[in-house]
Amino acid sequence: MSDPDRSVVVLDAKGLRALAHPVRVQLVDLLRKHGPSTATRLAERLGVNSGTASYHLRRLGAAGFVEEDAERGNARERWWRSVHQITRLSDEELARTEPEAVLAYMQSIVALYGLRAQRAVNEMLTMPGEWGSVLDLSSFALRLTPEEGLRLRGELEEVIARYRRDLPGEDGPEGSARVSVITQVLPEPS
Repeated sequence: MSDPDRSVVVLDAKGLRALAHPVRVQLVDLLRKHGPSTATRLAERLGVNSGTASYHLRRLGAAGFVEEDAERGNARERWWRSVHQITRLSDEELARTEPEAVLAYMQSIVALYGLRAQRAVNEMLTMPGEWGSVLDLSSFALRLTPEEGLRLRGELEEVIARYRRDLPGEDGPEGSARVSVITQVLPEPS
């Protein structure tokens, strides 16, 4: 399931089925962004009860996406951390063998991205001026071949890779803040 680079997980059928749930996608996202946390704290952020968060964390743990953070907590608090920083769905065969799980996973990702965009727009009026001008919601209509679409996707990933990763516990330079860059290459076949 994992790349040689421990920070990346490539989804296989088992991992895809485990992650194909909106709460699980959001839990992994929060742990990646903010670092280790408890089910109770994560539940508060998601607006679910702690039993629900605990259940989904255990399922994610069984699938290898999260693990208990033994360095934190005590007998009453169980802390969790993300095992990977990036999830990739790159096996085209999964779309044929696990179409419902791929669809559920992709729908969960779209919902997460929608929440992020809505949060940013809701906070637009209270953002410091210099960050308000960074916010961008653009749409570009292009006519591409599949090969050009793949090349565009790769070039966008190269540009993004030139900027520093946002890792829990690491501060960027003074004046930096977390920024979400969401790319979407959405084919619109006739």
